[in-house]
Amino acid sequence: MVDQLSWGSAGFELGFAWGADAPVRVARLSRAGADLAVHAVPLVEILTADHGHLPSSDRLAHTELGSKLRYLEHEVHDLGGRRTLTLRQGADGVEATVTLEILDSAPAAIRSAIEVRATGPRPLVLRAVPSLTMGFTRSSAAGPETADHFAGWDRVWGTGDWLGEGRWTREPLRGPDFPRLASHLTSQNPRGSWSRTSDGTWSTGRHLPVGAVVSTDLALAWQIEHNGPWRWELGEDIAGGYLSLSGPTDADAAWTRVLCPGDTFTTVPATVAAGADFEGALAALTDFRRAARRPHPDNAAMPVVFNDYMNTLDGDPTTEKLLPLIAAAAESGAEVFCIDAGWYDDSGDWWPTVGEWRPSTTRFPGGLGEVIDAIRTAGMVPGLWLEPEVIGVHSPVADALPDEAFLLRHGQRVVEHHRYHLDLRHPAAVSHLDGVVDRLVAEFGVGFFKFDYNVNPGPGTDRDADSVGDGLLGHNRAHLAWIDRLLDRHPDLVVENCSSGAMRMDFAMLSRLAMQSTSDQQDFTKFPPIAAAAPVALLPEQAANWAYPQPGMTAEEVAFCLVTGLLGRFYVSGHLNRMSEGQRAMVAEAVRVAKTLRAAVASGRPHWPTGLPGWDDPWTSLALEGDGEAHVSVWRRGGPSTVELCFPHLAGSAVTAATVFPSGLPEWKTEWDAAAGTLTVQADGADLAARTLRLAIDSPIRKLGAIQ
Repeated sequence: MVDQLSWGSAGFELGFAWGADAPVRVARLSRAGADLAVHAVPLVEILTADHGHLPSSDRLAHTELGSKLRYLEHEVHDLGGRRTLTLRQGADGVEATVTLEILDSAPAAIRSAIEVRATGPRPLVLRAVPSLTMGFTRSSAAGPETADHFAGWDRVWGTGDWLGEGRWTREPLRGPDFPRLASHLTSQNPRGSWSRTSDGTWSTGRHLPVGAVVSTDLALAWQIEHNGPWRWELGEDIAGGYLSLSGPTDADAAWTRVLCPGDTFTTVPATVAAGADFEGALAALTDFRRAARRPHPDNAAMPVVFNDYMNTLDGDPTTEKLLPLIAAAAESGAEVFCIDAGWYDDSGDWWPTVGEWRPSTTRFPGGLGEVIDAIRTAGMVPGLWLEPEVIGVHSPVADALPDEAFLLRHGQRVVEHHRYHLDLRHPAAVSHLDGVVDRLVAEFGVGFFKFDYNVNPGPGTDRDADSVGDGLLGHNRAHLAWIDRLLDRHPDLVVENCSSGAMRMDFAMLSRLAMQSTSDQQDFTKFPPIAAAAPVALLPEQAANWAYPQPGMTAEEVAFCLVTGLLGRFYVSGHLNRMSEGQRAMVAEAVRVAKTLRAAVASGRPHWPTGLPGWDDPWTSLALEGDGEAHVSVWRRGGPSTVELCFPHLAGSAVTAATVFPSGLPEWKTEWDAAAGTLTVQADGADLAARTLRLAIDSPIRKLGAIQ
C-alpha cells in the first residue's frame, strides 16, 4: 500500500493510500506543513446484515465490507471558495463515495459525508455507516509490546443535561477505559471502544456531538452535524488509535436502512479540524462554523433581545404585565422583545393545549395586537415563542390532523409528556406549520421567533420506514428542509433555537438558526460555567446566555448576571420595570456595551484563561480573542480574592487591561506578566462578583489558532 493522493490545504492535508489488497485509508496528515504518518484504518466502514465485523465487536470500525472495499476513482473540484474531493470505492455489491470538503475561509477543517449505493442483485441492509473514520496516533516502527500509542494523548468530551448544559472533561486516553491489553499476543485488534452517543431527538440531551483528541503537538476536534441520533467513538488497535464519527446506528438508535438495487443512502455530515493544541483545533472549527452558516443579516446585526420568561413572567404573560416590561426593555436599549410561552392559552394550563397558536382572548382583553403594537411603537421588533413540532393532546389541532401526520408506533401516536409529535415527512404536518408561521408574520408582523422543543419522543416512527430509526432520520431531515424553506420565504426572520435550554444544540440546527438558548438554569450563580463553555459547542455570537437581573439583587449581583451575557448574544430578562433607577442604569450600560462588542464577539476565537470551566470552580473565565485585542469575562464565586489568567500565546507581548463593564463598581486590580503570559486579577469586595475586561495587545506573538 503506497501513498496515492494528497488533498487538503496548508492548514490541514490528508494523505490517502490504497492498493490492490487494501481499501483507501488515511495514512498521513499534515498540519501547517508538519507531516505525520498515522495509524491507517479504512476511511469507509459499512456494517450490513450480511457483512459484520472482523473480528466480532460492537465498534463502528473493523467492518468486513470496510476491509473489502477497493479504489475505483477520484475527482477533485475547485468550486470557488469551496474545494471538494470525491473518492469512490466498491466491493461485494456496494459502492461508497466519500465527499470531502474544505472551505477557503476555514482551511484547517474538513467536512465529510458518504454515499452508499447498492450495486448487487439483492437488497443491502445497512446497520451503520460512519461519516468519517481515520487514525490519529503516530505510526511507529516500535514493536507493539513496547509502543504506547496513547501516551501523551487526552480526550475532550462533553455532557449535557437540563440546567447543566455543556460540562466538559479533559482526561488522559490511557487509563481505565484503555488499559494496556497486550493484544499483539492474540494477533487480533481489541474489540472494545469508548463512545459517546445520542438517541431520539434531543441531540445534546446527554452527550455532545463535539469532541477532541489532544497531544503535545497535534489536536483534532470534530462535530457531527445532525439534529437526531449520533455516535462517535475512539478505539485502540494493535498499531494505533482511531476515531469514527457517525449518525444513527442499529445498535444505538434502532436504525437500519434497506437499499434495493440502485438505491443510495447518504450519511449525515461530520467535520474534523486540526490545530497545534485543543484551542487551536477549536479555533479552526469555529472558523468552519462561521463559514458554513446560512447567510443571514442577523449573523452580524446580533440585536439585543429581551425575553419575558426567565425568572420574570414564567409563561404567564398578560397585557397588564407586559406593557410596563415593554417600556422598561425599550428604555434599556433592547432591540427585540419576545413574548414567551403562554400567549395562546385561555385555559390556564397551556402545556397540553399547544398547537393551534392563536392568541388568548383572556390574557389580552384588547387583543394581542395591542401588545405587539406597543412593542413596535417602542422601537423594538416583536417576537413570539413557539414550539412548532408538537401538538398538545388536548389541542383542537390534534383531532384536525390525520394520524399519519404524527410519529407513530404500530399505528398509535407516540405521546410524551402530554404531547404528540409531528412527523414532518407528511404534507399535512408541513402545511399546518407553514400556515401557523406565515399567519403570525402576516397578521402581527412578527420578526423574531423563539422555537422551543421540550419533549423527546424516543427512537422514532415505524410508519413508511425500514426501521423506527430510519423513520426518525427521515423526519430529522424533513425538519431541516422545513426550516430552510421557511427562511427562504422570510429571509429577514430571526429564529432562536431553544430546546428546554440546549437539549438540541447541534450544528445541523445552528447552521440555519440565528442563536441558541444555552440553558434554562434559573440560579444565576450556576450560569457562568454554562456560558463560559458554550463556545466549545457553538459560535460565541449564537450563545444566548440569560442575563436576568432582579430588583432584589445587590449591585454586584446585577453586574454578575449581566456579565454572563456579554461575550455572546446578549439576551436579557428580569423585572426591569420594578428596578431602582441605579439598577436600570446598570442594565442600560450593559446593553450599550453589548452593542459595542458585537463585532468582537462575531469574529473572536475562544480561549479559557482558567481552563475549561468546572461546575463548582470558584473562578470561571472566557476570553474571545481577535486582532490586537481580547475581551475576557471573569466570574468569582467565592474562593481566593485573586486569580491568574493564562494567555501563553501572548507571552512576550505588551498587554494592557481595562474594565469594559461595569464602570460604576470598584475596579479590579490587574497585573500583566509578559514573560509568563499571565494576567493576575484581584477582586475587590464581594465574594460573588464578575467583570468583563478588554486586553489591548500591543505586540501580539501570534493569533490564537493561527496556522504556523
